[in-house]
Amino acid sequence: MAGDEDAVHAMLRRFARAFTSGDGPAAAACWEVPALVVADEGTRAVSTLEEVAAFFGGAAKEYHAQGVTGTRVDVQRIEWHTQRLASVTVRWPWLDGQGAEVGRAESSVYVVRLDGGAARICAVVMRGMQ
Repeated sequence: MAGDEDAVHAMLRRFARAFTSGDGPAAAACWEVPALVVADEGTRAVSTLEEVAAFFGGAAKEYHAQGVTGTRVDVQRIEWHTQRLASVTVRWPWLDGQGAEVGRAESSVYVVRLDGGAARICAVVMRGMQ
């Protein structure tokens, strides 16, 4: 069973550009709420797109303070559970101003729902950083 992988890749590229540039509203446009984020630090339910926008709007400052100015989407695997629902394992290399890798989020698993041709993130499980 397969869904629209191009829609998933396009959404993840938009999301990467948005959160590394501090464009919270554009990052939020890639999410469906309510959503769930699970990490070592704890589990957080996200109720509104405004919460998503506020979080990712401020994330760029933290990345830039560490010398990270960008990332790219390195999709490791997409597993389709239905025509509209997929788990996507992604590696996010952290890039400096010259494009060199200075760290990475080893992988994250996104549960993506396709609705009307648009892919959106509805849950994330963080799997570690280096």
